[in-house]
Amino acid sequence: MRKVIRIAALSLASLALPIANADEAAIKQAMVKSMPSVKIDSIKPSVVKGLYEVIVGANIFYISEDGKYLLQGRLVDLAARKDLTEEKLSGTRKQALEKIGQKNMIVFKPKVSKYTVSIFTDIDCGYCRKLHSEIDQYLAEGITIQYLFFPRAGKDSDSYKKAVSVWCADDRNAALTAAKKDQKIPEKTCDNPVDEHMQLGADFDVKGTPMIVTEKGNIYPGYLPAKQLLEALESEKNPK
Repeated sequence: MRKVIRIAALSLASLALPIANADEAAIKQAMVKSMPSVKIDSIKPSVVKGLYEVIVGANIFYISEDGKYLLQGRLVDLAARKDLTEEKLSGTRKQALEKIGQKNMIVFKPKVSKYTVSIFTDIDCGYCRKLHSEIDQYLAEGITIQYLFFPRAGKDSDSYKKAVSVWCADDRNAALTAAKKDQKIPEKTCDNPVDEHMQLGADFDVKGTPMIVTEKGNIYPGYLPAKQLLEALESEKNPK
C-alpha cells in the first residue's frame, strides 16, 4: 500500500513541475509581447497562490499566472508584519551594485574597513556636500564610501557635466572633493559610468540625494552623520 502511495505522490510531483514551467513560459511570453524592451531576470511563484514574482533588474513586479495582469507594489505578510517585497529588493540591489563593481565607482577607503556603503550623490546637492565635508569622520569609523553619480537635474545639466569631468580627472577623489567645495575643475570628457549610475538610481527609485545603500542592499534616504550611520550598520549586522 505504501508503495502505491509513494508512486502516486511521485506521479503528481512530476505533473506539477511541467505545469509550473508552462505558467512561467506563458508569463514570459506575455511580458515580452507587451513590453519587448524589458529584460526579465527571473520568474518565480510568489507566496500568494496564482501570483508570480518577476524580477527585472533591481525591480520586482507581480503578475497573474495567465500573464494578463501585472501589479507593482508591496507584498506584505500581515501576520509576520514583514514587507516581503523589500526583503527581495534588498537582494536585487546588492546584486546590481556588485554588477557595476567598485572599479566603476569613486571610492574613499579607511585604513581598516569594517563596513561599506554605496552613496548616490549629486555634486551640487547641499546635503551631499555636507556628507562629503565629513568624509574623514566616516573613514575614522571604518566605513568605506563608494560614490555613484545621480545628478538630479538630469543629463547634460551642469551637475551632469561636473560628474563626467570628475570621473575623467587624473585624480578622481581629489576632483570630487574640489567640485563639492564648489571649486572649478577642468572640464573633461571620456568613457564614463555616469549614465549607468543614473539608470541604476532610477531603478532604485532614488527620490533625493544623498541616498545610502548598505552592503545588504538596505536603503537610508538622506544624510546621516558618521556616528548615526555606524549605529545603523551595526544594528543591521547584529539585529536584536
